[in-house]
Amino acid sequence: MINTSIYKSPLGSILLASKDNKLIGLWFENQKYYAYSLKSKNLKEEEDEVLIKTKSWLDHYFNGEQPDMNELDLKLEGTEFQILVWNILKEIPYGKVITYKDIADKIAELKNLKSMSSQAVGTAVGHNPISIIIPCHRVVGTSGNLTGYAGGIDKKIKLLKHEQANLTELYIEHRGDLNV
Repeated sequence: MINTSIYKSPLGSILLASKDNKLIGLWFENQKYYAYSLKSKNLKEEEDEVLIKTKSWLDHYFNGEQPDMNELDLKLEGTEFQILVWNILKEIPYGKVITYKDIADKIAELKNLKSMSSQAVGTAVGHNPISIIIPCHRVVGTSGNLTGYAGGIDKKIKLLKHEQANLTELYIEHRGDLNV
């Protein structure tokens, strides 16, 4: 049984999902890959302890605090590669950004490989099932391009601004700089 609940954030509704009192999903309404891991599963609209804690965590986050993701019990469901990428995302500090290439280089080093595809990393980042808490919004293109956020580029920008990230070197291809 998977429990679900809706959180009303300043950026729109967010679907939360848990299984065995562990958070397995957090998606902005209508985002790409919205609730993809919940398809054809037994869902129940009911809050358990981790969903209540997640809502409190999100309240603190949107109030400008920096809550610790370790306060929440997370259960990552994906391939070995996806889970490796998502665990690297968990290491990105609040208000900082790294590139897809940085993650690819880290994986290559960990796996003792010559190189790793940034595109493969991008695909795994895009399928992150626990947005915001596992901060995929903090990943940018090598040149500073704000590309590839399943929740939408506008939400990515708002989250980075909320975290007071340095946006001066970042841009959106075909739209120019962020005028910040």
